[in-house]
Amino acid sequence: MSFPLGLWDISLWLAISAAILLITSEMISPNYGKTNVYINRKRLRKAAIAVSLLFLVTVAIRVIGIILYP
Repeated sequence: MSFPLGLWDISLWLAISAAILLITSEMISPNYGKTNVYINRKRLRKAAIAVSLLFLVTVAIRVIGIILYP
């Protein structure tokens, strides 16, 4: 049984997740406005950066694949 998701699907999912997390972390910042959301902003921002780095790793893997195996 093969894995149903390819590298393209995982990369797209990571990109969308990273964008949502980064937007959310900025929207609940104290400088944006008064919000009554009790979420740890530092932890959310670290998660967003981690997902963004994973996305960049998948992009690097795809670029290396294109360069090495044209």
